[in-house]
Amino acid sequence: MIDNNRAQALLLGEIKKGRLHTVIVAMPDMQGRLVGKRMTARHFAAAVAAHGTHACAYLLTVDMEMDPIPGFALTSWSKGYQDFTLAPDYATWRALPWQPGTALVLADAVDESLGPVKVAPRQVLKDQVAHARARGFTLKMASELEFYLFRETYESAQKKNWTALEHYGTYIEDYHILQGTREEHVIGEIRNQMEAAGIPVECSKGEWGPGQHEINLEYSTPTDMADRHVVYKHGAKEIAMQKGCALTFMAKFDSRLAGSSCHIHASLWDASGKKSAFWAGGKPTNIFRWFLGGTMALAREFSLLFAPTTNSYKRYQAATFAPTRIAWARDNRTCGFRVVGEENSLRVENRIPGADANPYLAFAATIAAGLHGIQHKIEPPPALEGNAYESSVQPVPKTMAEAVALFEGSRAARAAFGDEVFAHYLHAAKAELAAHDRAVTDWEKGRLFERV
Repeated sequence: MIDNNRAQALLLGEIKKGRLHTVIVAMPDMQGRLVGKRMTARHFAAAVAAHGTHACAYLLTVDMEMDPIPGFALTSWSKGYQDFTLAPDYATWRALPWQPGTALVLADAVDESLGPVKVAPRQVLKDQVAHARARGFTLKMASELEFYLFRETYESAQKKNWTALEHYGTYIEDYHILQGTREEHVIGEIRNQMEAAGIPVECSKGEWGPGQHEINLEYSTPTDMADRHVVYKHGAKEIAMQKGCALTFMAKFDSRLAGSSCHIHASLWDASGKKSAFWAGGKPTNIFRWFLGGTMALAREFSLLFAPTTNSYKRYQAATFAPTRIAWARDNRTCGFRVVGEENSLRVENRIPGADANPYLAFAATIAAGLHGIQHKIEPPPALEGNAYESSVQPVPKTMAEAVALFEGSRAARAAFGDEVFAHYLHAAKAELAAHDRAVTDWEKGRLFERV
């Protein structure tokens, strides 16, 4: 990766040449969204580049509606909702080709003592990468994101109360090239613009729903991969908006259709990143087995970090290609964990996360669970044979309430993430669950309005 000082000089050089008029400084929030500021390039170079910019610490204590949630240790009304600093990580800066003249640089949240804000999602992942490095390991990771594309704008979808929306496809288009051609003016633009923005794309394909798509990015190191993930997710929405369309990364948009996943691929390597720790002597290593064992052993306890909303758990339905069981096998899409590849490509695919997952937290959970398995030499159960949907092995949590209880009782989660991070995300999950429990839904009105 490019040196931070050199990357900063390159960005400032582009500003000096007049090629940029706007610089976005943004960080990922708890929900995985980009939040920050749009700066004039002139002001960024003169006043922000050296030291960053301030932002309200409430950004790491709000829910999806930006409502401040009371009870966080980081900040509150009683603390005055103080600022922290968004410190640019210049290795992440890129020009955004779908916004000509605009550059984006991701930032880390830094407190008044210039130390990292430990609960910031990007820092949570960095800490787990550091734990792996301390044990002599590096990682390569990738995420596969699925979404639904609509012949709607976000405004028209809202006016329709997100019901009776027109999908861009009318039939299940998994691997279909013909239907994909109809959507290529949007999907192709996303692929090509991501490539131009320095986010390497492997391919796109139709998925198992009408208007559902998957775009696969090339693997990278964990933090860089998570950065690519959030920029891609954000950029895909912006490009769709420019085309008069909308897309959603909801885990389960429609109860009648397949959900949208975020399959996470992970492999462990030596400190140089050149030798796989998963393969030696023509076969998988003990390290591989223990890493797999750890991810399976903690899959239920860490599920909040893979499935962060009440909607996430509605995706886990049998015979929909979403997992329902904590099982593993080679190249078996009915299992929660699918082992694929050989030699240097041997990796674990975690199929439990949905497209609504925050990649920094989901990657951090994957690394922490794998390291836990290695530390305690946890052997995975035997590979499942056949259809995991019909098996009796341990299920994934069925509701967010179950996931909250599992996380709250997890000594492994507290040990892996530390008391501060553990308490912060447990509190956020409880607040999200409480907000859902208070909501009166259209389903309830349709079922009860007349008949009770």
